[in-house]
Amino acid sequence: MKYGYARVSTREQKEDRQLIALREYGIAEYNIFVDKQSGKDFERYEYQLLMKILKEGDVVVVKSLDRLGRNYREMIRQWQYITQDVNADIVVLDMELLDTTRHKDLLGTLISEIVLQLLSYVAESERITIMQRQAEGIAAAKARGVKFGRPRLFTADDYIDIFIKYRQRKISRENAIKKIGCSKCSFYNMLAELRKSGKV
Repeated sequence: MKYGYARVSTREQKEDRQLIALREYGIAEYNIFVDKQSGKDFERYEYQLLMKILKEGDVVVVKSLDRLGRNYREMIRQWQYITQDVNADIVVLDMELLDTTRHKDLLGTLISEIVLQLLSYVAESERITIMQRQAEGIAAAKARGVKFGRPRLFTADDYIDIFIKYRQRKISRENAIKKIGCSKCSFYNMLAELRKSGKV
């Protein structure tokens, strides 16, 4: 049986290109497993489901190696589990050398394992580099005074001075609304709330 596996890191990302490649290889829609999760480990629902049903002689097909995962050591372990423990095959569509259905001899296996180790290392290094860049970018932004997280929700109390000036006719309604940065409806709601509490 041939199974396809596709992965994207977030729910917003699309797996369309991977699915097209898997279908073109001849994998039935019901045999394609898709995860929308980081490749840092293999604790992924669809991947684990695939591993439970995988048996000797089956083939796991992925578009590229990094879709399988990005953790160097775990990638090697999973590759060995599939090809040696289960005795199934793996086909990486973007890398002909990583096709265990073709290279069954000793030399083919050796080349395949060397290429796998090299590419797995590159994939994990790339993941670590991206994480470092993100951390550096956040640190640099914080140093510039950029605030992260949700902005504080302002209440009518935050604008008492503006409402008092408006009530004393020192500023116009339009000016008050502009200073507060709200709609006309919100302005009157806040004003009613402050008048009810006797603050203006």
